[in-house]
Amino acid sequence: MGLTRAVGSGSKSRGAIFAWASIAGKIQGESPGHPSGKFFVDGDMSFGEGAATDYTTARGRDYPTIRQFTVFLENRVGQLLEVVRRFEGTGIRIVALSINDAAECSFVRFLVSHPERGREILERAGLAIIESDLIGIELPTDSQPLLQVCAALLQAEINIVQAYPLLTHEGSAPAVALMVDNTELAQEVLHKQGFKMLNEDDLLDTAG
Repeated sequence: MGLTRAVGSGSKSRGAIFAWASIAGKIQGESPGHPSGKFFVDGDMSFGEGAATDYTTARGRDYPTIRQFTVFLENRVGQLLEVVRRFEGTGIRIVALSINDAAECSFVRFLVSHPERGREILERAGLAIIESDLIGIELPTDSQPLLQVCAALLQAEINIVQAYPLLTHEGSAPAVALMVDNTELAQEVLHKQGFKMLNEDDLLDTAG
């Protein structure tokens, strides 16, 4: 079950927060109700199921999933650049980026090399954030590697919600990040099929 928690010192109302979360869920399949979704927004209040629980869990970099941050941006010139520039000079690399554009807003998904620090930067910017767990998969050296991944998940009746490539360190094998509707089962199925799973350690730049 997703954790809904407000952090920081903003002034968004409870109704506005859940209105935003509802829109996010309809557009991209991520919301506090999604099994892998955690919703954070600048504010000094907390509410919803699990609100009394601290969202900072004791997960290490070898945890078997990788974290995606989805932020809401108004459709104004320079908004994306403003967010991306916040990582400049921090040593944090954006290893995946995806944009879903709507009439008045955009939902931008980030995977970064240092998730804890990356989340802190986004929170300091006063951005509403959805944190989700994705599966990172190293693609096999085959002419149709995605066919193997999709076939394995289809046999287990697992749906892919999102998919996009990962930019890991130089010399690494091609990789893809997937959001699925049953993360644990997908990991089990893919592991049995011999796929290599990536964790957050694998997102680090070995040269850095």
